[in-house]
Amino acid sequence: MDANSRLIGDKVAAKRSQEDAAVVPRAIESHGVIGDLATIALVATDGTIDFLCWPDFDSPTIFAALLDPEGGGMFQIAPELADARVTQQYLPDTNVLLTRWMGDKASGELTDFMYVKNSRSDGSSMVVRRFRVTRGSLKLRMSCTPRFEYARRQLPAKMEEGAVIWRQANGEVLRLLAGVPLVEIDGGVIAEITLQAGEGVDFILDDGDDNAEEATTEEMEDQTVAFWQNWARQSTYRGRWREMVNRSALALKLMTSRKHGSIVAAATFGLPETPGGSRNWDYRATWIRDASFTVYALMRLGYRDEAMAFNDWIGQRASACDAGGRLRIMYAIDGGEVPNEASLDHLHGYGGATPVRVGNNASEQFQLDIYGELLDSIYLSNKYGHAISHDHWEGVRKVVEFVCDHWEDPDAGIWEMRREPQEFLHSRLMCWVAVDRGIRLATKRSLAAPFSKWHDVRNDIYEDIWKNFWNEEKGHFVQTKGGDTLDASLLLMPLVRFVSATDPRWLSTLTAIGDQLADDGVVHRYRSNDGLDGEEGAFSACSFWYAECLARAGDTKKARRVFESVLNYANHLGLYAEEFDTKAQLAGNFPQAFTHLALISAAFYLDRELDDRNSQEWRP
Repeated sequence: MDANSRLIGDKVAAKRSQEDAAVVPRAIESHGVIGDLATIALVATDGTIDFLCWPDFDSPTIFAALLDPEGGGMFQIAPELADARVTQQYLPDTNVLLTRWMGDKASGELTDFMYVKNSRSDGSSMVVRRFRVTRGSLKLRMSCTPRFEYARRQLPAKMEEGAVIWRQANGEVLRLLAGVPLVEIDGGVIAEITLQAGEGVDFILDDGDDNAEEATTEEMEDQTVAFWQNWARQSTYRGRWREMVNRSALALKLMTSRKHGSIVAAATFGLPETPGGSRNWDYRATWIRDASFTVYALMRLGYRDEAMAFNDWIGQRASACDAGGRLRIMYAIDGGEVPNEASLDHLHGYGGATPVRVGNNASEQFQLDIYGELLDSIYLSNKYGHAISHDHWEGVRKVVEFVCDHWEDPDAGIWEMRREPQEFLHSRLMCWVAVDRGIRLATKRSLAAPFSKWHDVRNDIYEDIWKNFWNEEKGHFVQTKGGDTLDASLLLMPLVRFVSATDPRWLSTLTAIGDQLADDGVVHRYRSNDGLDGEEGAFSACSFWYAECLARAGDTKKARRVFESVLNYANHLGLYAEEFDTKAQLAGNFPQAFTHLALISAAFYLDRELDDRNSQEWRP
């Protein structure tokens, strides 16, 4: 261990009082995000970067004040301007964030971005922060206090050749470049400077790579803006909700690994599903479950390169599955294993919500639905993109054979319930999808397959669902075999084309979901016991599924009302977390890819239904 560094964490936690732990963090919804296709930083409306994993999505944090305002580390830039109005927005069609402070006598603006020139797989990360005074005179304060290894370690800040260096024991470096004098305090640096209208100062945080391409901060900003606007311009969506759809697409792109083609489920870990609760998970991994939604959404918007890159990543997982065809439910960004859960007990947690977890034990669960989602994504990619390779088809065959042998097995289900395995309707449904898409793909591409066996299994699953997951007394489909409770994952039944969107039994199920799981558009996943302490909020993606199902059922008036209600629950930048609390405020990890994928799908289908209806109603 570096002699100049000191371990913090247990020592700090032991010293803090219960009152200290009650420090309120910046609200989840009061953040924008910036990134470079390798990692993402959260920027609060007060000019603070209070969450950043470095240098990759799944690396340890260097800033985690969002999870511990006292000891997590942060990078703050803000003017001293009493009673200022603060606004935050993205530059048009970019992930370049602009925060403005406007007072009676002065105003200033902070431009935040991570330098992106292109989507190549090489290059190091660089956070660029540019502050400018636009009116009057302002005193600016800057504080940068990184805390390494999930805030377990504090390193000394060393001044070297006009820069501040934090040097880790493994030789990795974090460097801060600034155009103003800096003062070292407690392992961080601070600066104060008074600026007049038209003056500004830039700060760059990087890994100290002197071989990085030379460019001025203005050139970096111009190149980054051009990159994002050129990418956004590829979208073919021209519907009613273009701004929200484009923002969702840009958020999804931010969560895409430029090196591997995978997509993280969310940029964060440890953000609670309910205030002060213990449902605090690590979502910095790639779920197989997201596969078909990702491919569908990106292809619908015209982003075929990203869809193909992600599908190639998914195909590699199928090719690399074990001899029996079994897959993991989630993988690390590089395709490796997700670490086991560990609790960061030295962190107070967001609003006191503990434990703060990294890693995810759900990676070891048995979940059958992932096979359907995998096969649906591969089928869609082959239908609208490139033909499947022989090696990938061999992997697909193993996967379908696994489903044929195990479709009746109990599992943990789509929501990763930590209780005894059960037979879930959604798992059974996605087993049907897996076999059905395998048959369709083999037929379309004239690929070798045991068609007779697969047809028989598909039919058996179909009959089993109608026989054992329909509750005659309740008059709707149910979550588990022989059960009587609802589950919002049933909303996928018409979306995967298992049942007609206007089938009477499905319509009664849709009505029941609206009556029992929905509240002003936001939809809970279930109301049943899931084996965990406490309760959770409404699941954001389910709310968009509900709107899409209403549209498919022909109730476009209600579908639009629900859809636009949920649009209003986004934060000020159009971003969503995993869930909504009882006040429809954002809860859980942020931003969440699944929600933005569901938004795109619902917007696309609702647009089409409204256009069709309008064209039918218009008679010149």
